[in-house]
Amino acid sequence: MLLPRKLTARLAATFAGALCIAASAACGPVSADGIELKGAGSTLAAPLYEKWIGEYVRSHESVILNYAAVGSGEGVSRFASGAVDFGASDVYLPAEKADKIAGGVVQVPTTAGMVVLAYNLPGVTGELKLPQDVYADIFLGKIKTWDDPRIRAANPDLKLPSRNIAVVVRQDASGTTYAFTIHLTAASRNWADEGRGYGTVIAWPQGAMIARGNEGVASRIKIADDSIGYVEYGFARRLGLKVAALGNKEGVLVAPSPEAGAAAIAGSASGNLDGLGATIVNPRGREAYPIVTYSWLLLHRRYQTEQTRALKSFVLYALGEGQKNALDLGYIPLPGAVAELGKTAVAQINSDSGSLSPATDN
Repeated sequence: MLLPRKLTARLAATFAGALCIAASAACGPVSADGIELKGAGSTLAAPLYEKWIGEYVRSHESVILNYAAVGSGEGVSRFASGAVDFGASDVYLPAEKADKIAGGVVQVPTTAGMVVLAYNLPGVTGELKLPQDVYADIFLGKIKTWDDPRIRAANPDLKLPSRNIAVVVRQDASGTTYAFTIHLTAASRNWADEGRGYGTVIAWPQGAMIARGNEGVASRIKIADDSIGYVEYGFARRLGLKVAALGNKEGVLVAPSPEAGAAAIAGSASGNLDGLGATIVNPRGREAYPIVTYSWLLLHRRYQTEQTRALKSFVLYALGEGQKNALDLGYIPLPGAVAELGKTAVAQINSDSGSLSPATDN
């Protein structure tokens, strides 16, 4: 029988370590009947997961949810090793990687986010505008000062300083980095010709400032004059950072907004989950924001019976009622068709009373 207790959700972040979200008993030990689920991964989606965890456990007192926001790369590693029950990544695992994970993998889209270019330019008022070729060359190190002729040409009304640009990038293996760099590979001939490529970790030009997690990049931009870096929109908004309007595939300069994000992913649900991310690498449409990504939960195909029920219940809540929290936190709610694809994927998870999930077998 479960002991009475108060369940809470907590979000904690440090630059040297992990950001953790936990919902746990505050008034005594957890009963043997309690169901604990551990997850790790994406920092991009972490604030939304915090919200979902907090709301879900209020009505499911027997469920303990713990989530460590350590970045997509580390989340995938922990999931693959069996250290956690579920992973979270902003990168869809291709079949050649998913097939190597013991226990199988079910990938479920949970939300979508905009990757913005946040900046700190003291004394500059007005909105900074950056065409695709310009922001790509800033991160290639080809454009080095804020008063470069190409930046001035796109911003004739701004008084841009003759100061060096301080570029801020991710240090850890990051789905945000993957989304940004795969976009640059598609959008910029210079990026492709330089051979920088794309991935969760890449070799940035010498001199770039590095930080861990979306929180760390946003905080570094906040305190570093003349800086610019890529972060998920909600992190920039919560810290009050200015964000640039970016050129999209049609050449239109678009500021991040719920409407621009929705326009970017509107046509992405015509296929299946395997091809979902590829449709938004550099989305079409005059109103579309150019850099968006889906975020995914990685689940095993089999868990113990009670774990299966709890995990499926939580994920279905996230795909349904939980979507109402997305806009308030700076995310893009899933299109209905994408949410339905996610629910179909969840149905693939089954109970296996004869074996434990990797995380609880340790």
